[in-house]
Amino acid sequence: MRIIVNGQQAFGKAVLERLLSEKYDVVAVYCAPDAQGGRTDPLKKFAIESGITVYQPESYKEASVLDQIVSLQSDLCVMAYVTLMIPESILNAPTLGTIQYHPSLLPKHRGPSAINWPIIFGESVTGLSIFWPDEGIDTGPILMQKQCAIGSDDTLGSLYFDKLFPMGVSAMVEAVDLVRKGEAPSIAQPAENVSYEGWCGLNDAFIDWSRSADQLHDLIRGCDPQPGAWTTLNGKRMQLFGSSKVESVLGPPGSVISSKKDLVVSTGDGGIRVQKVRLEREPKVTSEEFISDVGAIDDIQLGS
Repeated sequence: MRIIVNGQQAFGKAVLERLLSEKYDVVAVYCAPDAQGGRTDPLKKFAIESGITVYQPESYKEASVLDQIVSLQSDLCVMAYVTLMIPESILNAPTLGTIQYHPSLLPKHRGPSAINWPIIFGESVTGLSIFWPDEGIDTGPILMQKQCAIGSDDTLGSLYFDKLFPMGVSAMVEAVDLVRKGEAPSIAQPAENVSYEGWCGLNDAFIDWSRSADQLHDLIRGCDPQPGAWTTLNGKRMQLFGSSKVESVLGPPGSVISSKKDLVVSTGDGGIRVQKVRLEREPKVTSEEFISDVGAIDDIQLGS
């Protein structure tokens, strides 16, 4: 079976590695154009090392891109973490169509930040979907879904790299095998429990200290490491990482209570302990290093 891999970064590379190890015939790789001054995409680098032709179109709307994909005479396109909108003509160009990875249990959490939002919303379960994309945003029929727990201290980073990344690579290869056998389902997404969220950006990551410790713990870990939940200190943005909840913290919301090593901030109904902080335009440091640098900390009010 002749396969095109369209993807990016470590996940795309891992999917390509597994497909090659399973002896699939990968005829081309598509990835985003090189960022000026940035490092080479790991997927691109590995594809070139493996002798596979790499294409990096600026847009998939050009007729020449469709002609190029048709000329490859592929059976299947495997989209391994693609955030661009792809025209349906290109999705349908391979003989058997295109399948795509999405890190949520569709139709919940359609959109580009599908790992952040379940954590931020305090959910205890998420998962991944392999689906047949169409011109909508994550709306195509489901081929396969796999579920995983969101631990009470999982962050965006741990949930992705420890769970959804390895599960996703295996699920993609399993899905390709089902397509090869002619056994791949195509089940319309239900009309119930549909949700869509956009990018989780800095505005979404702002910390309102009057909210509960539960809500702020979920916000901080759902934005850890990106985009980084933040507050202000003396007018400068201050990002917080590695949170845990603390009970029976006294003081108005946003006030800092600490020992020599711990940075604890009062919330609307308790407190949050943070492991690392980053002040605007400065490197990330441990709470202990931050406390050592600023000296007297008990008079600090965050959100100021």
